Amino acid sequence: MKKLSFIIIILFFGNFKNYAQDDLNPITTAAPFLLIAPDARAGGIADMGAATSPDASSQHYNAAKNAFANSQWQIGLNYTPWLRNLTNDVSLTSAFVTNRISEVSAWSASLTYFSLGSIELTDDTGVSLGSENPNEFAFDGSYALKLSENFSMAVGLRFIHSDLTLRIENSSIQTINTFAVDLSGYYQSEEKNYGGFNGKWRGGFNISNMGPKVELVVGGDESFIPTNLKLGGGFDFIIDDVNTVTANLEFNKLLVPTPPIRENGEIIEGKDDDVGFLQGMFQSFYDAPRGFEEELEEVIWAVSGEYMYNNVFAVRAGYLHESPNKGNRQYFTIGAGFRFRSSTLDLSYLINASDVTNPLESTLRFSLSINLGDVYEYF
Repeated sequence: MKKLSFIIIILFFGNFKNYAQDDLNPITTAAPFLLIAPDARAGGIADMGAATSPDASSQHYNAAKNAFANSQWQIGLNYTPWLRNLTNDVSLTSAFVTNRISEVSAWSASLTYFSLGSIELTDDTGVSLGSENPNEFAFDGSYALKLSENFSMAVGLRFIHSDLTLRIENSSIQTINTFAVDLSGYYQSEEKNYGGFNGKWRGGFNISNMGPKVELVVGGDESFIPTNLKLGGGFDFIIDDVNTVTANLEFNKLLVPTPPIRENGEIIEGKDDDVGFLQGMFQSFYDAPRGFEEELEEVIWAVSGEYMYNNVFAVRAGYLHESPNKGNRQYFTIGAGFRFRSSTLDLSYLINASDVTNPLESTLRFSLSINLGDVYEYF
């Protein structure tokens, strides 16, 4: 019998769920790495990004923000260690590039690579059968266009590759290659005076990873990829020329059907989840077996704040909450950012607030971004 590291099993089936309670009904998908926040700026504000100000990694959260980018070119490099308490060779690495091609439009592209490290294989007697290096990656591009002075939209196309196969006898896991589409929008108000301070409103949405179901196991049932809806809002308290405080609120929901409750193969509660991805997106709003109460449990919410001094130094904090019945991710985040001329270094750290292990516990994340070319002063 071949042995496979428990790490790949955990990552393959999703976000470290706990199945001890009868009312737990988590939603699992193929390629869950697509939902991991890649950069340390978002990592410091509870992995938020639907309506935060534009930065080098906006492509992941809301590509429409790129039409409001404050420089002609933005380049972002991000590295996130994964499961650092258990291993040292699992990580998420990403690179982003954005080009503001005019006053009203921008294109962007990114590459995200998730390495699951080296998996050692042995037979029943402990004899080595070699090693495997399973990995997943996504390559995407988008185009953002301002439809007015304050609102923009973007469309994106993503190629997804997931290779968790084991080249051993009787392995049934197969390589996945598929495509997905993103649709997003972003609003940013003009700066206005509110008495003792100026302010600016922001709002955004992003529907990401809209694409067909995939077959993870040869001859098995097809699985959904993680189609996800982000809705966010924020407000910038511009206290004076050098001090700005930002408050953010964001909601996330998987647009994937909730598994029904079955007995002897028959559905007794909920709706059949063996549907196409388009029907599944709409069905995800009303198919939970326990009704509206469970639908609310499927909404992840997060709040955060960011203080910026003189546009050169930032401190951040945030909190994310996921229902105990849907994964039980609950954590605080802290972070900081340092700008050096055209470069910015961001750091973040996660503090777990749940009894479920978080893969980013005791992990320092960092990102480097570079701004080049013309600066859009009116931003």
